[in-house]
Amino acid sequence: MTPEVDELYDYQALRSVEEPTMFVVRLGEPTLVLGSSQSLEMLDTGRIGEVVVRRRRGGGGVVLLQPDDLWIDWWIPASDARWSRDVHASSLRVGGWWSDALSSQVEGDIVVHDGPLEGDLRHRVVCFAGRGPGEVFVNGRKAVGIAQWRVREGIFLTSVLPAGSTSSVVDFLLESPPGLRDALDHHVTGSLSLDPEQLVVELATRSGPWRVRQLFLTA
Repeated sequence: MTPEVDELYDYQALRSVEEPTMFVVRLGEPTLVLGSSQSLEMLDTGRIGEVVVRRRRGGGGVVLLQPDDLWIDWWIPASDARWSRDVHASSLRVGGWWSDALSSQVEGDIVVHDGPLEGDLRHRVVCFAGRGPGEVFVNGRKAVGIAQWRVREGIFLTSVLPAGSTSSVVDFLLESPPGLRDALDHHVTGSLSLDPEQLVVELATRSGPWRVRQLFLTA
C-alpha cells in the first residue's frame, strides 16, 4: 500500500480565512511537492528519504522547492472584488502583479503568457517545463510559475520564482520522459539580479491591499 502524503497547507483552515491574504512562504528544508492527482508511485523510493514530500491542492506537476525560493501565495475570498469565476483571468491577474513588480528591478522583455497550456504533454509531470496562463517570462525564459486551487469560499493562487535550478526534480522520478531536464531551463533570483525583499514589497503594494503573513513551513 502506498503511504499517505501530508498536505502542503492546512487547506481547511485556509478556507475559513475571511481577509484577503498574501502569504510570503519559506521552507525549512528542500521539499518535493506533488500535484493533487499525483502519487508517490511515480517517485524513486530509494531517494524519497532525501527530501520532505508533500502534496498541494490545485493543478500542476511535481516540483522541488527550496528554502530560498521566492514563494508568494494569495488567498482571495469570494467576497473580494479581485475574485473571478474565470480561471484564466485569475492566473493572468497574478502574472500581471508579478510583471509589474519585476519591471521595477529587471531590464528586458517581461511577458505574461496569456494563451493555453503549451509544451510537450509528457513534460507536464513536472512544473516549470512548459507555459501556463499567467506565467511570467523574461527574455523568453520562464521566471514565475503559477497554479491555483478554487473552492466556494475563494481562490488560492500560488506562485514561485525559484532561487536555483529545479532540474534535479528529474532525479526523483521513477521514469523521466526524453528532454525533460533540458525543458527545465528557467530564470532564478540570481540570474535576474533581484532584491527579493524589495520585490515582496512591490508585489504587496501593486496587488494589494492585503493582510500580509509570513509563513514558515517545516517537516
